[in-house]
Amino acid sequence: MYRVWHSSEGFADYIIAHTCLRNREVVKAKLYESDTSKPRYFHSMPDHIKQILYLDAPDIIVEYNSEPIFSIEESKEAGTGHNAFQRFARMAASVENNVPALYLYPEAVIISRNDGTIRWDTINPLVFRGLSSVMNIYGIPALMFYYPTDFRDVPDAAKSSLIGRKGIRYDSDINFLDCPDSSDTQMVRLFAIINDIVSSVERNGVIRAREKLMGLRSVQDQRAWMEGEFVAKGGSDAMSPLTATTIVPTSYLINHLSRYEKRAYHIGELLRSRPQTIIYQVNASFRGDPYPGNLAAIDYLKCREGKTFEERRYNLVMCWGRLTVDDNRQVIDINSENCSVNDFVSDVKACNNKNLLVKNYDELEVCEVPRYYMQVRYGSMFSKSKHIRVYSYFADAILFKDGALWRDA
Repeated sequence: MYRVWHSSEGFADYIIAHTCLRNREVVKAKLYESDTSKPRYFHSMPDHIKQILYLDAPDIIVEYNSEPIFSIEESKEAGTGHNAFQRFARMAASVENNVPALYLYPEAVIISRNDGTIRWDTINPLVFRGLSSVMNIYGIPALMFYYPTDFRDVPDAAKSSLIGRKGIRYDSDINFLDCPDSSDTQMVRLFAIINDIVSSVERNGVIRAREKLMGLRSVQDQRAWMEGEFVAKGGSDAMSPLTATTIVPTSYLINHLSRYEKRAYHIGELLRSRPQTIIYQVNASFRGDPYPGNLAAIDYLKCREGKTFEERRYNLVMCWGRLTVDDNRQVIDINSENCSVNDFVSDVKACNNKNLLVKNYDELEVCEVPRYYMQVRYGSMFSKSKHIRVYSYFADAILFKDGALWRDA
């Protein structure tokens, strides 16, 4: 039996109707993103689904006999600069659990500026290379498809008949009016790959099928198309978010962190084990999107050599503020008028109101007991806000002008 976990039932119906799932025994179930956003329901999610949600939640997860077989994420936003990577952590979380991730994103959307100009904002092609890096490491598909637009048919955005819809083409079927145009070539490819995944799973079993998915002709073709789009759109490392990174000798980082060392404590071996460090600079007020996804993307684009954060060529560090590298003193300095380490700590503390572990048993409502038991097992992993989960998962250290956080191992 197939189960389709969804955040939008209409989109779930759309995927079912346009793939071979329409001929299978399928049940639908609501996908609850986290213990933070849906504390009354998240604990009821099966453990194998929770494993995919430890960073962020995709729009759809499809499982076969209680084994996830693919996830889907869709976005209709402009993919310029940092924005293209906003959902990247969701893709990574799926693939890290050996579940193929399929991503729908517009090639361009129409943006109306305050000065009256109307133009297409096109996708940052570096996202293709990021997904390719994920596939290289895990051997599991992480594929992008263009959400249908009339960008190629009407290159002059001001002449588009779909300005009110940002140039996006929706399906003509009255049942799926908020879903992508199913006749579009990219959607036809999406449906075909889903059908191939389902067929492989039914033929080989879930575990064996995962080993074969990268060899599917449809998957190879889509990956080749992605590589072609990266080149055709002038993709390079001179694009966001990589342009916001700086490589420094790790000794500079250790010198910076040495101010926190005491007689009984010294920075551990993990940071010292890598000669160089990549620092991602964010000179903005402390917040989430689009920065969590960008941090995840930088890991796969520049740092990761294996399946865990220990297997990195470079330390991955996040800097909240303006970074200055002093080669004479062999240190880094951080200046910021926007945020403090206490902003991070405040966000962490704000999650405590979701924490049931501080309660006595007789203080729990009956409906809270299974949620309490979940937190006993997982602690606050699912109860922290998304950006705190992602930052603490990917960053070897986070630097502020007035403090820092780091891991020793």
